[in-house]
Amino acid sequence: MSGVDGIIAKGKKLLDDNRGKIEEALKSEKAEEVSDKILDGAAEAIKKVVPAEHHGKVDEVRTNVDKNIGNA
Repeated sequence: MSGVDGIIAKGKKLLDDNRGKIEEALKSEKAEEVSDKILDGAAEAIKKVVPAEHHGKVDEVRTNVDKNIGNA
């Protein structure tokens, strides 16, 4: 097994061994706070470079991503 394959295998095992803790962390209040700040910043940055007619789509994508991170 090459070095990269070994690292990937270890990462998969770590994920499998800690799946419950990871899912719990992703649904926490702290994750919600951090993700909101990051998503808001990313959405605003994107809106600065795309035409105004696409801003609604940017907001839609931001909302859909947010539904999967944090607790709100």
